[in-house]
Amino acid sequence: MIDAVKVFDRIEDAIADLHFTYATTARHRDMLKPVRSPREAVSTLMTKFKSGEKTGILFGRERWGLNNEEIALSDEIVTFPVNPAFASLNIAQAVLLMSYEWMNATMAEPEKPVFGAIDSETASKEDMVGLFEHLESALDDARYFHPPAKRERMRLNLRNTFTHAKLKTPEIHALRGAIAALERRWKKKRGEW
Repeated sequence: MIDAVKVFDRIEDAIADLHFTYATTARHRDMLKPVRSPREAVSTLMTKFKSGEKTGILFGRERWGLNNEEIALSDEIVTFPVNPAFASLNIAQAVLLMSYEWMNATMAEPEKPVFGAIDSETASKEDMVGLFEHLESALDDARYFHPPAKRERMRLNLRNTFTHAKLKTPEIHALRGAIAALERRWKKKRGEW
């Protein structure tokens, strides 16, 4: 696609073969032109593209955007929902927003992520009990349950915390590996190795 890029000295030459153009700006312009959101603009562009019209989007310079004369050459304005106190986007952000909306418009399921979480089953109760017992044993060795009269309540609070987490099997393995590493460190520190 980059091989098809053409460089023009004048904006008039760059848009000469187009039937419809949007000018991007984050600032209010005193022009009698329709102003669209990125999603609306892409919908219009998509419709015109499907009917065979050549369309384009004008992005401004990095330092000051498009000037009024350049915007006047476009059919409509597309603006971005930004904080009015900081109504400015750099060119990369503007291109990203428009490209994102174009991509969403062409996807069969735009709200569906391109990739998903790693598929893994929820840990079995056997795995959960193994984690609880391993953790509680390590915490006993570390004298975590203090005072002893509160041991049962503290133990149940820990079990509830991990139960609410809906851990997956790999997460159980990772936690048990972390507990084992701590146990080895404690034993080494106490000279039990």
